[in-house]
Amino acid sequence: MDEFIITTTEKIPGYRVVAVKGLARGGIVRATHVGRDIMAFFKNLKGGEVQEYTQMLAEAREEALRRMKLHAEDMGANAVIGVRFMTSAVASGMAEIYAYGTAVVVEKLEE
Repeated sequence: MDEFIITTTEKIPGYRVVAVKGLARGGIVRATHVGRDIMAFFKNLKGGEVQEYTQMLAEAREEALRRMKLHAEDMGANAVIGVRFMTSAVASGMAEIYAYGTAVVVEKLEE
């Protein structure tokens, strides 16, 4: 199997779990910067989505997933099941994005 599977489900259709390697995790702390904060201030005055923050958090989630995958690969896994995200404020203008799940080895079922 060449692909690495990441899923929020506990089972992967067409595959069976043959080994559980443990908790895979990846996190990142991102801080805002003055330019984004100024734009957010003006958007807050009129209301609506703050696209600068939306983009920043989307990038942080992708990086947290990438780090989780690397951690799982280091454990010898070829998939992570039950993936969840956690977000928390660390300090003013800083947020932690954390991705975690169960690192497993899966095999494709024969048809």
